[in-house]
Amino acid sequence: MDLDPTLLTWAFAVGGLLLMLLETLIPGGVAGFLGIGGVVIAALRAMGLVVDPLTAIVTWIFLSAGLTIALRPLLLRFVRGDTSLALTDEDAEAMGQTVTVIEEVGDEDPGRIRFRGATWDARAVRGTLPEGAEATLLYRDNLTWVVEPADDADLDAELSAALGTDLPDVDTTRDDPSSDRSDDSSGLGYDPSTPVRE
Repeated sequence: MDLDPTLLTWAFAVGGLLLMLLETLIPGGVAGFLGIGGVVIAALRAMGLVVDPLTAIVTWIFLSAGLTIALRPLLLRFVRGDTSLALTDEDAEAMGQTVTVIEEVGDEDPGRIRFRGATWDARAVRGTLPEGAEATLLYRDNLTWVVEPADDADLDAELSAALGTDLPDVDTTRDDPSSDRSDDSSGLGYDPSTPVRE
């Protein structure tokens, strides 16, 4: 079966035009240069400069590849598509959020936390957070979140477990000036809570 020379010429011309049309629909620079190569080969065949079908196909491949490699970077430099740049740092949005500890999290032994419906590896900055405790996200180190206790109650529970005793309640009256029970037994020789008279 012999290939009709006129049919091959029209195939290059129509194929090249379709590829250039495709470039307008799906921009990227490659289909357009393949289409330009096809139209150039069709013109060369119409002028009788490229007669052999195999030579026409090989010439089209090298011409299209050469145009794409040489001219596409220049084209992309001057003709830019619509691009939008937005800062989407999910880690920055996550920092400071409170999460629940699923498996005990320590500073040397990582555990698991639940964050945004998924469980993540986590490591504590200090101490150990028991299962069920609340933690605050500080930052992410690769795929491991670094957390700290959401409040110090978890650390108090850890300390009391280590000591084997309950911690005494914190004296909330210390900051109340009406409950000041200072006396002269401070060793200073005067009562530091009395106002100075001039």
